[in-house]
Amino acid sequence: MKQVSVPAVLILSLLGIGCTVGPRYSRPAAPAPAPDAWKTQPPWEQAAPKDTIPKGAWWAVYHDAALDGYEQQLLRANQSLAAARDRLNQARALARVASASFFPQVSTDPNYVRERGSGNRPLNGVSSAVIAVKPYTQSVYTIPFDVNYEADLFGRVRRNVEAANASLQSTAADLGNVQLVLTAELAADYFTLRELDAEYRVVEESVDYQRKALDLVKRRHEGGVASGLEVAQQATVLDSTISQASLVQQSRAQYEHAIAVLVGQPAPSFSIPPAPLNAAPPPVPLGIPSDVLERRPDIASLEREIAYENAQVGLAHTAFYPHITLSGSGGLESAAISSLFSAPSLFWSLGADVFEPLLQGGRNRANLATARAAYDESVANYRQSVLTAFQQVEDGISNLSTLSQALSTQAAAVEDAKRALEIANNRYVGGVTNYLDVITAETTLLNSERLHTQLLGQQMVSSVYLVKALGGGWDAGEIKDEQVHPHAGQILQQ
Repeated sequence: MKQVSVPAVLILSLLGIGCTVGPRYSRPAAPAPAPDAWKTQPPWEQAAPKDTIPKGAWWAVYHDAALDGYEQQLLRANQSLAAARDRLNQARALARVASASFFPQVSTDPNYVRERGSGNRPLNGVSSAVIAVKPYTQSVYTIPFDVNYEADLFGRVRRNVEAANASLQSTAADLGNVQLVLTAELAADYFTLRELDAEYRVVEESVDYQRKALDLVKRRHEGGVASGLEVAQQATVLDSTISQASLVQQSRAQYEHAIAVLVGQPAPSFSIPPAPLNAAPPPVPLGIPSDVLERRPDIASLEREIAYENAQVGLAHTAFYPHITLSGSGGLESAAISSLFSAPSLFWSLGADVFEPLLQGGRNRANLATARAAYDESVANYRQSVLTAFQQVEDGISNLSTLSQALSTQAAAVEDAKRALEIANNRYVGGVTNYLDVITAETTLLNSERLHTQLLGQQMVSSVYLVKALGGGWDAGEIKDEQVHPHAGQILQQ
């Protein structure tokens, strides 16, 4: 332990004179320069570069009142989102804990002791023949105060606060990401459920048509025009289509249950009335690729993790430098409470110590190497997330472009299948062909209409995931104010 001048250290501490050892933080570069534009062109006219997705309620771009209501329920009642908010509150509290080290720690321990000393107690270095040892009984009243303060001359406390603030901002970005993921999942499930409603309607319309067709074939069979084989063939197709309707309802029930969990409702008591899928993907403002780095909360979270690990590297550096602690104690002590608050009862002491590690068996160097490796890992994770973000946006644009073309051709295929069924019926009634052509045309029309409905549902879901890939209107500026600044009022706080 090295003794230092208390006044000198105190003056340096109060003036804030010191240095912060370790590397300064700078945001790492992306793995490659961001391109100037997206590779794939969307199936809509591009908006102005400054146009963005609405902040907060990004789902409002779909103009669906039912979806808006379910999203609001999710924000109020989803338990995963509530847990993310609680994690943010924890991070705020931990940042305040770290900032407390900027200030002196003051404590007191008032106590009273009534004691009796032994008449046979040993006297260190003094013969009992010289001093007579007698038993005694006394009271001791003490009101002590202790003060401890770490002089942050090399930045250990500052690095701790820096790390805590970076962790706080990362947690805030995580909250934004959890909300984006959950709201996007809800929107995707909602549009899939609406697609299944539309698909069920298509299958039910086919069931109605096939029942009429079965009645027609039965009447022709009773009149001796059609064979029993034709009746059996049409009955088989009808039963198969009814089974398809049941499977569609089963899928719909599963998505309804998933939405119930997302909005914080018990699945048995939650239901969504059937409704057709009358929607089209809105034009999504894409911006430029470099915007994604500022719009995605998951990327922002990983960037703040890098800042946290950089602070940890600085903290590991401080282990090579002295830790200076100022301490003081004082108070009142008396054998009688009547004289406790008098001047002679006052006692005090001041001191300082410097702890300097000399030989640690390589521990400090190993800790520094660990911190540097963790920093490098966080940089690699960040860069990988940037590449993944670019991929997800390109996938979303490509999916919407492909699905837009597929919907156009599939709509034509549905019209062709309707004409084919009409022709097959006319030829069958006219005795030109057998009933197998009608059954084939019925099956082709049903499959074409179901595929058209499924493509529309996929288009809406792909639109949701494109909005999610672009960050859902989130902005990195939302977490800048999430940090703790030490203030003088903390001195008087517990």
